[in-house]
Amino acid sequence: MRRTLRHHRYALRVALGRLAQHPFSTLANVLVISLTLALPIIAASILVSVQPVARDIPVSPEATLLIRPGTDMSATRELARRLEQEHGEHIASVRVVPRDEALETMKQNPAWTDALSVLPDNPLPDAIVVTLRDLPEMAQEAARLATLWRQLDNVDAVQLDRDWVRRLEALLHAARVGLGLLAVGVALVVLATVFNTVRMQALTQREEIGVARLVGATESFVRRPFLYLGGLTGLVSSILAIGLARAALAPLNEALARLSSTYGTEFTLHLPDALSLLLATIFVAILAALSARLSVTRNTQF
Repeated sequence: MRRTLRHHRYALRVALGRLAQHPFSTLANVLVISLTLALPIIAASILVSVQPVARDIPVSPEATLLIRPGTDMSATRELARRLEQEHGEHIASVRVVPRDEALETMKQNPAWTDALSVLPDNPLPDAIVVTLRDLPEMAQEAARLATLWRQLDNVDAVQLDRDWVRRLEALLHAARVGLGLLAVGVALVVLATVFNTVRMQALTQREEIGVARLVGATESFVRRPFLYLGGLTGLVSSILAIGLARAALAPLNEALARLSSTYGTEFTLHLPDALSLLLATIFVAILAALSARLSVTRNTQF
């Protein structure tokens, strides 16, 4: 046990010495890897910050039937009762929104107060808000019902309020796929950079490795310092990448704060949780060590 620990301490000391022998090369490699790693960290930060917003959106889809101007309110209420009777298996609730009530609701929003104050009369129509049940295949069923309701008398237009939600969900799915592809690309960059770094170190130490083998050094003894070299490079690069990502989020959050304040809300980007960052750091260090092992195995066969 002590012998194994002594060998690992020796390998770690050799790896640190080799990194210190070429400070500019080491710094360049670490910067390349860290800048590359910062990109998926920032992308993941955006994704994990947007997901709660999507989860807070009500899941029950709604359809708004805009009533043709001039239609009597009694006819509108009768249409609402008809919808509930004919499509009760798909409808959770039906609510009639008179145009005056809709106007008062909009006036309570400061963003609309000034614009509505200059209008000579109420431009809004009466509306029927239909909340649909959240059932399987509801997206297709909601589209079918909307098409059917557009053909009804006194209905001027039908708006599906869940359309943009489905687009947001599709966008988040595409973002996850893109983040996965970006992570694969970053992994290839880490592999290539560490592989080339260890290759140059192995070629530089070629004669030293040959002498060590002549005096009885095992393959694991020869490879171990290079494994530490790759692992340390990945570890330091990951830590620096997290710092760079945090620094990049500061101006982004400042700009988002100004933008979200105009909508009367708050939205900030934050890094993924500490456990995810820790696991990612360990993964990068292991990946770099494996790349170093492949490189030293291929370039010290003589």
